[in-house]
Amino acid sequence: MKDTLKRYWGYDAFRPMQEEIVSSVLEGRDTLAILPTGGGKSVCFQVPAMMREGIAVVVSPLIALMKDQVQNLDRRGIKALAVYSGMTHREIDIALDNAVYGGFKFLYVSPERLRTVLFRTRVAKMTVSMLVVDEAHCISQWGYDFRPDYLEIAEIRKIIGMDVPVVALTATATPQVADDIMDKLLFRSKNLLKGDFSRPNLAYVVRKAEDKMGQLLRVCEGVKGSGIVYVSKRKNAENLASFLCAHNIGAEAYHAGMARQTRSDVQDRWKCGATRVIVSTNAFGMGIDKSDVRFVCHFDMPDTVEGYFQEAGRAGRDGCDSYAVLLWNDSDIRSLRQILRTTYPPLDYIRDIYQKVYTFLGYSYEEGKGACVKFDIEKFAKDFRLHASTAYYAVKYIESAGYWSLTESLRIPAKVQFAVSRDALYHVQLKSSEMDGFIKVLLRIYPGIFSEYVPVDLEKIGRLGGYAPEVVHDKLRALSRENVIKYIPLINSPMLNLNYERLDPKNLRLPQSDYDASLRRHFDRLEGIIGYVSQESSCRSRYLLRYFGQDKSHDCGKCDVCRKKR
Repeated sequence: MKDTLKRYWGYDAFRPMQEEIVSSVLEGRDTLAILPTGGGKSVCFQVPAMMREGIAVVVSPLIALMKDQVQNLDRRGIKALAVYSGMTHREIDIALDNAVYGGFKFLYVSPERLRTVLFRTRVAKMTVSMLVVDEAHCISQWGYDFRPDYLEIAEIRKIIGMDVPVVALTATATPQVADDIMDKLLFRSKNLLKGDFSRPNLAYVVRKAEDKMGQLLRVCEGVKGSGIVYVSKRKNAENLASFLCAHNIGAEAYHAGMARQTRSDVQDRWKCGATRVIVSTNAFGMGIDKSDVRFVCHFDMPDTVEGYFQEAGRAGRDGCDSYAVLLWNDSDIRSLRQILRTTYPPLDYIRDIYQKVYTFLGYSYEEGKGACVKFDIEKFAKDFRLHASTAYYAVKYIESAGYWSLTESLRIPAKVQFAVSRDALYHVQLKSSEMDGFIKVLLRIYPGIFSEYVPVDLEKIGRLGGYAPEVVHDKLRALSRENVIKYIPLINSPMLNLNYERLDPKNLRLPQSDYDASLRRHFDRLEGIIGYVSQESSCRSRYLLRYFGQDKSHDCGKCDVCRKKR
């Protein structure tokens, strides 16, 4: 084991619990590993996968994280690939063929792919070394981020054989959720390996504050080093970053509404220390490997203990003293309770949204099954004169019932293929010297463009040809209208995967009992975080540990409650 760890990852020793988890997997046992944020979960399945024959199939809900993992493995000389929404049928076909015959060690797959006939047919032909379930709490309705597509994993187990071990990983699971994960994944016998969630170097501080901006400024001035400030809205991220900069604290905003390259540049400047504080929505943090974050401050109150614990845990991974600060006031609690009401619009409204979505996408009754389509929630709401937030939560509720899956926002590059022969293309070039130069740039960058769709970078074409990106787009559109090329423009949008054909109202099953149970679970999680901030008698660390089922603990001596007692 340690030879493999050293050879590919360069480490001489495992972190706490990693070796026990790796040993359990190598013994062929179904294993649920619960490790805190920053505990090194990926090593727990990647090391044994390198030691077992075949390919590890890894189910992950985060496409950006999948891409990062594949790139990291490639850099280590390990063959890995990924399949997710937004890829063309041909791209998926080639990737799955490589998984069967190409000697790859890892296949990352998004959960909505699991139900497709194409995936199920090909996975049956693979020599699967293990089935890995990342963010395993998503399979439990008791978890805080339930995804119905995760329930398909049990069917995949039956296809590849129940003797293939399953490795489930999560950073946040209560005892009830842990039992549910093992049950839903058809564990042959219960096997839970859990790390120590206590963070002795991390001081949890909760402050009730009406002047949050003043408190944030004191945190940034009082704690030296790098920090993350979490907010609930994109606009807040921009405003707070400007506020901190005005007070001579190097800060930048980060949120999903920014261009991908802009986000990447912001992240890189923060990681190397050029930017001290990053102000972000919860779009930031997954897979970020920066160990010297000295503080994480929640400017807006989070809505679950699970989400808070994961985000706060990004501070102090290097073991040095760090702070997790949560600012709140009574209006935050009122807002969260109001959001809960918005999150669960009436069932009749949800049923109406179901029909409107299919109408918006252009599908009649009994049409649409298996489609993966771009879905612009803002345009949808505008077309039907709906409140965008309420409509979004109705769409998410229908997703929780399993009728469709809404992916995170995807940036899918533009694709081009020539639709004419080289001889015919020559005549096109003769007719226009301007288009001749443009076509030559295309051919120089993308030599395989005649035989198949090729992803193209409009900015790169523009740089080499001396065009603005919008001019490149216009020229490609012009060639497409003349049937010289087939052109699929860039997509930067969430995708909606339709699991079933459109149902008429009498066949749509959204029971009141399921709605009530889901609302109760959401309410209980909300009360959990309200209880955490409002209580002042129990050590913050012990409160969090008890929430996740770790009963053996002691007062940390560092949190605001412990300091007040002293």
